[in-house]
Amino acid sequence: MSTSVPPLPQRVNLRTPDVMAAVQAQVENHYRSEIVDNLRRRGGEMSVGGVTVRLAKQFGFCYGVERAIDLAYAARKVFIDRNLYILGEIIHNPEVNRQIGELGIQNLLSKDSAASIETLQPEDVVLVPAFGTDVTTLSKIKERGCQIVDTTCGDVMSVWKRVRQYASEEMTSIIHGKASHEETKATASRATSGGQGHYLIVLTLQETDFVCEYILHGGDKAAFLKRFEGAHSEGFDPDMHLKRVGVANQTTMLRGETEEVQRRIAAAIEQRDGKSQPTSNFRFFDTICGATQERQDALREMLNQPMDLLLVVGGYNSSNTSHLAEMGTEKLPTFFIRNAERLESKDRITHYDLHRKDEVTLDGWIRPTPVVVGITAGASCPNNLIEETIVRLYSLFGVIHPEVLAAAKG
Repeated sequence: MSTSVPPLPQRVNLRTPDVMAAVQAQVENHYRSEIVDNLRRRGGEMSVGGVTVRLAKQFGFCYGVERAIDLAYAARKVFIDRNLYILGEIIHNPEVNRQIGELGIQNLLSKDSAASIETLQPEDVVLVPAFGTDVTTLSKIKERGCQIVDTTCGDVMSVWKRVRQYASEEMTSIIHGKASHEETKATASRATSGGQGHYLIVLTLQETDFVCEYILHGGDKAAFLKRFEGAHSEGFDPDMHLKRVGVANQTTMLRGETEEVQRRIAAAIEQRDGKSQPTSNFRFFDTICGATQERQDALREMLNQPMDLLLVVGGYNSSNTSHLAEMGTEKLPTFFIRNAERLESKDRITHYDLHRKDEVTLDGWIRPTPVVVGITAGASCPNNLIEETIVRLYSLFGVIHPEVLAAAKG
């Protein structure tokens, strides 16, 4: 007895002029900031009441995030009477994900979801988030016959192209990233394309050095696999699958760190094999997201200026935002906050501690005026959250909203 296969859904153009005009109006209402727009126009710095705020030159939503959000809002407008689901969070920002939920787009992977992939019907619509999704999940959804709205970032898909190429050459993809991150999981699933390739995920330079040592001298295979448990492909054998490797990365990692991963692995391969065939057993491509790099460069430039402290605004599970906080911590007191409410008073702040991986509360976090505060945000943070942070900061010093708006306008 044969099982009927649902017909493929018709392609639907969500980005028609009338739909996108309505989407833009709605998105701007949710996420735009008059204060941030004005402040940007006048060079990103303002002073009032003894408090100087300095914005990084690049911060906040990138093109890929804007596109993903636009497509989600457009899907809700086009598929008015259909169930809409999304595979997890569209981006790593609680405020944005709350707004997506309020549009009636259900998180299919939430533990609270009444639906699942197995209960999907052909008339349902499923959004793939900006990070993408793994090939197994995508195949299951296609088998259900659902309409798919793919918001995967183009930079992420560029990495997929590279690791598929490695797989076609029967090379192992060494992926610099977080094994638990949705993007890295999606990339890893492409690295075994056609059953030919393998992957190994490294997060730190210490892990990279461990891999390099094994490349050069071999070692205890069981110990190696235990160390990278959950971070390698099924059937991965370090004795076999570290012979020919290609380096890729999660697009939101620190460029300097990814380049160092590449350099160390390349050096190990060259030391093992000699210089006669430098490219036969090693490949790499620059796959750091351009927006991620722009935000890192802008913060690096701002950190060269005198400031008393830095506020980094965004979701705590945002990789690119976390790296901005790491950069700030190396230079000056840095506080990674989810939203303006974490600025509790002039005496107290609640922020995310990168080492403890949890929120902590600190007293005496800001000095009396005059004080200079730098502010930046990752690619998943909307401007309205940055505005709320600026307004809240000034309110702690008795400066009211109209005064902040007037100062931003200059």
